[in-house]
Amino acid sequence: MKVLIVGSGGREHALAWKVAQSGRVEQVIVAPGNGGTATMRKCRNAEVEVDDIYGLLQLAEREDVDFTLIGPEAPLVAGIVDRFAAADMRCFGPSAEAAQLEGSKAFAKQFMDRHGIPTAAWAEFDQVEPALSHLEKQSYPLVIKASGLAAGKGVIIAEDRAQAESAIRNMLEMQQFGSAGAAIVIEEFLHGEEASFIVMADGTDFIEFATSQDHKRVHDGDQGPNTGGMGAYSPAPVVTPQLRQQVLDQVIRPTLEGMRADGISYTGFLYAGLMIGSDGNIRVLEYNCRLGDPETQPLMLRLQSDLVDLVQAALQHRLADTKPHWHSKPALGVVMAAQGYPGEYAQDLAIGGKLHSTPECAVFHAGTSLRDGQLVSSGGRVLCVTALGDDLQQARDRAYQRIDEISMDQAHYRQDIGHRALGKL
Repeated sequence: MKVLIVGSGGREHALAWKVAQSGRVEQVIVAPGNGGTATMRKCRNAEVEVDDIYGLLQLAEREDVDFTLIGPEAPLVAGIVDRFAAADMRCFGPSAEAAQLEGSKAFAKQFMDRHGIPTAAWAEFDQVEPALSHLEKQSYPLVIKASGLAAGKGVIIAEDRAQAESAIRNMLEMQQFGSAGAAIVIEEFLHGEEASFIVMADGTDFIEFATSQDHKRVHDGDQGPNTGGMGAYSPAPVVTPQLRQQVLDQVIRPTLEGMRADGISYTGFLYAGLMIGSDGNIRVLEYNCRLGDPETQPLMLRLQSDLVDLVQAALQHRLADTKPHWHSKPALGVVMAAQGYPGEYAQDLAIGGKLHSTPECAVFHAGTSLRDGQLVSSGGRVLCVTALGDDLQQARDRAYQRIDEISMDQAHYRQDIGHRALGKL
């Protein structure tokens, strides 16, 4: 078999790493890939960008791939699955219509309200003055979100009226996030602990993935601005068996049934970002229509089933008879970023040291590339060092030990990944 994976981040490296382990797969093509996928066994990169849907289709047809697996959200929202289906090429992910759950926060909020799925109180605006008037009735902190895709950076937590007004003007007047911020969602700030709940759906049935939790803030102690994610671990102890059932009953099943009721079939990964209150109640912060990054990295380290088998079962609508198997050991990943991320940061930083992967400790590349044989940084999040352990503390120790053996100038990483779970153990 030959598989095409679309994307260039740590998530895509982890997916390629897992797909390449399948005995049925001879070659994995990653478009455009990164420095890690360029040198991995069975893998090669193809210089086609994720937003070049026609070029990706041409690549898939030319290489006669068995299926295409989409990593990031942008091509899904742009309709890559629809385009591939029209050409009779198998592509795993939701249609453009279904991907609106992530592509438009206003669409997602309207959907949740319509189908009784718990979420924060909210309002949508595309003009500055009505948005500012809305602030007069709000308490703080308050959350201001670009309604469209903003690469994980379109969420501002305003601590007071001044910060809220600045965020509104930056998005609607200054076009800080371009067309993604042409409309904004203002919603109440939810207190509690976040968790990620991911399922794989085939249009009718679904299977659960292991629970996970990521760390959005850039600094230790969950301080500083939001990022795409500075680390993650799986499983998440906050999701107890009772809470798991609550999520299935109140969020996952109503979401998939609601999509069908709206005439939309959902095939692909569905990620519900949850806030779990101190009272045990859950509310949905956001939907993603793909796997999370960096949650994918520890999930792939724990997944014992063949990912290719799972994807093919979903594409063939056979998930009702499928069950994934997970390693009993927990996994934890720490993101090594360039100093300054998520703001301005240097690139072309030389990377060296122990970068090889083992079954118990994998170094997944995100923002890396090869320049004249030298591995250098090419993005804000550069590596995700991910380890298994007999317990979470051991997984954490292994990840940080490996980080100490990697050299990268101006590297920044959090020292406290897993602190919430370790505080519960």
